[in-house]
Amino acid sequence: MDGSAKNGARFGGVNAAVLTAMREDLSIDLPLMLAHARWLLANGCNGLGILGTTGEANSLGIHERIAVMEGFVEAGVPASVLLPGTGTTAITDTVLLTRRAEELGCRGALLLPPFFYKNPSEDGLFAYFSEVIQRVGGDIGLYLYHFPAQSAVPFTVPFISRLLAAYPGKVRGIKDSSGDFANTRAYVDHFAKEGFEVYCGDDGALADLLAIGGAGCITAAANVGCAISAQVYANQGTEAGADAQKILSRVRAAVTSAPLIPGLKALIARHTDNPAWENIRPPHMKLSQPATEALFRTFDDTSVVLAAA
Repeated sequence: MDGSAKNGARFGGVNAAVLTAMREDLSIDLPLMLAHARWLLANGCNGLGILGTTGEANSLGIHERIAVMEGFVEAGVPASVLLPGTGTTAITDTVLLTRRAEELGCRGALLLPPFFYKNPSEDGLFAYFSEVIQRVGGDIGLYLYHFPAQSAVPFTVPFISRLLAAYPGKVRGIKDSSGDFANTRAYVDHFAKEGFEVYCGDDGALADLLAIGGAGCITAAANVGCAISAQVYANQGTEAGADAQKILSRVRAAVTSAPLIPGLKALIARHTDNPAWENIRPPHMKLSQPATEALFRTFDDTSVVLAAA
């Protein structure tokens, strides 16, 4: 699918937080990852959020992340649909990754805050992003990644206001994985009228977000539920969209009934009949057989049947 342009959003629509395929030796299996990415684009995704939380990015080295971005583009995946995660705890690494993403033709990059040092002052956080923005330069859009449960460093409305005022047009949006729709709504209420793109990380919130002017989603469950997500997006504000959202919410509940990343990998392994998909880097671990069977039962109860790969 082509990248959507709802309200001018560069990544408007359905974006999967793409899983990273690995070999038995835990090296990245780029051909397998690419096959999944192409399946996602053929089954409802407008864009691909590679190298994010679901993609185990913080278990990957900088050179590995660059190799994934380069590998996607060299294999013919349009750079315009890629939203790579480039945020790290080090300014220099974040700049290196983000510059390479732009050189490859990516229109945006998703940035976590510098998450190791907890409770930074607003001035400190602003200084970090100021350095990144000024050093990156160029036209690539920067998207904030709000995931306080993992990063413990929130992006507040006052902070975003300050960043947008200082760097107009540079910070284009945010992915909110807080799971708090009141917080997501606050981003929309304060910034959407200025063209700021708000994406949810919770599939269950997609219809509600679209109804108030949000841009779409960047979600883990899209790895298996992208076709339903696309129905929600295409039919927003209609009964058909509401019905699709009910199914999508059940998909979200199913995939989060088990540890998310190994659970999704188990589902894709079953769907593709390829056990290599279950390879995962520690500290994540492959699901036990009882946990896998329970996940499959819960997912199958959603009545979602994945299309042929």
